[in-house]
Amino acid sequence: MTAHDDTLIFQRSRNGRSAAAQAPRPQTRPVGIPDALRRRSAPGLPAVSELQVVRHYTRLSQKNFSIDTQFYPLGSCTMKYNPRACNSLAMLPGFLDRHPLAPAEHSQGFLQTMFELQEMLREVTGMSGVSLTPMAGAQGEFAGVAMIRAYHRSRGDDQRREIIVPDAAHGTNPATAIMCGYQVREIPTDASGDVDLEALKAAVGPQTAGIMLTNPSTLGVFERHIREIAGIVHDAGGLLYYDGANLNAILGKVRPGDMGFDVIHMNLHKTFSTPHGGGGPGAGAVGVSKRLLPFMPVPVVVRDGEGGYRHAAEADYPHSIGRLSAFAGNAGVLLRAYVYMRMLGREGMTRVAEFSTLNANYLLAELRRTGFDLAFPERRATHEFIVTLKRQAKETGLTAMDVAKRLLDHGYHAPTTYFPLLVPECLLIEPTETESQETLDGFVAAMAAILEESRTDIDTIKGAPHRLPNRRFNEVAAAKRLDVVFRPETETGDAPEAENARTGTHG
Repeated sequence: MTAHDDTLIFQRSRNGRSAAAQAPRPQTRPVGIPDALRRRSAPGLPAVSELQVVRHYTRLSQKNFSIDTQFYPLGSCTMKYNPRACNSLAMLPGFLDRHPLAPAEHSQGFLQTMFELQEMLREVTGMSGVSLTPMAGAQGEFAGVAMIRAYHRSRGDDQRREIIVPDAAHGTNPATAIMCGYQVREIPTDASGDVDLEALKAAVGPQTAGIMLTNPSTLGVFERHIREIAGIVHDAGGLLYYDGANLNAILGKVRPGDMGFDVIHMNLHKTFSTPHGGGGPGAGAVGVSKRLLPFMPVPVVVRDGEGGYRHAAEADYPHSIGRLSAFAGNAGVLLRAYVYMRMLGREGMTRVAEFSTLNANYLLAELRRTGFDLAFPERRATHEFIVTLKRQAKETGLTAMDVAKRLLDHGYHAPTTYFPLLVPECLLIEPTETESQETLDGFVAAMAAILEESRTDIDTIKGAPHRLPNRRFNEVAAAKRLDVVFRPETETGDAPEAENARTGTHG
């Protein structure tokens, strides 16, 4: 990393400055560290004042794109605004100060909220039971497929070794199936975005453990034959797994349990208020049908007698797939989801789906009017939709990545690019329910400006972004020659690998 980068706090370092007022008092001699591992000199930290530190990191945060600062239409990820009330209420002292090993009699308030959260999630998904313990969406996926495996094994049905996955699925779906010991059988979607029923019929058999689906799918359309799909898979002895990434689109309108699904994971950090992104924390609660209740991961909150609550564990669920976290999931994330659902209520839950779908279809119509091509022009959007730049790539050289980079100059984060992979030069756009019409109109205007610019000045687009601290990265060089170590110029000179990765040149 080069020393002339103004995002580095070392650039502000001057001998004699310090910001040690809040530093912990050093111990005279740290205990347990062998002499051979002790420092012989002070670490090379920047010499800066407290004010410089505050201003530097405040400026640095302002260079980032976030929901709090910009429109973030990242398809299939539901990057929506999270009410601050959820944060503040989740940090009430009674919640914040509770130790996870506190006895149940001292934790009745917390346990009651978790029980009610389970019940609300069970109601909104149409499932028979819910476990909150998975710590992320990916872990929720793993739990779901592990329960399918446990169910078949409990019946002595060991020949079921395949999981069916549509070609439009999230990449985590086949990865999860393989982690659980299954082989993946991919089936195609048809020209209108629905699962190819004939291909499904040909794929199922005594080897089928289940199918993993997202509905609405990552193609931005609702699977119109979902009950027929459920019948085909169930008749073959398999189970249906629901990837909850797109649950935001159907809240209060239709339930996965009513579609015929046997297990679902829910990204509480997407649909139910926790800030999403940055690596966590998350929560991937799982809901199950009646046949999978015995296999749920533990602990699960249950109510005993006249209102006492406790964590039910292995003794209550002897066929459970086991524990997925040290205690019972990410308490802060679960509390935010609880507050959010209480704030919405039953009617508010329905409005989430209505407004996210309304915003998506409004954006779809406006972008089509502007001159963009839709991947499935005959279908209405759910909460998201796909624009394809296949025609523009041939006519002017404008690619999905070009649009993504140029949008940054207009103050908008890019939609999801190049996913799903079966649509060429695609942008998967999800406006969510929290954005205003003015924001959507501004995004359309930016997209229209980029489309016009591609006809008159494609070179400017190819060099975007122009208004950010860094220009377009050479992504191959940045991945293969990543260098994030600070080296002062006086010590080693410039770092060519990092410079090449940042400017886009090839060394």
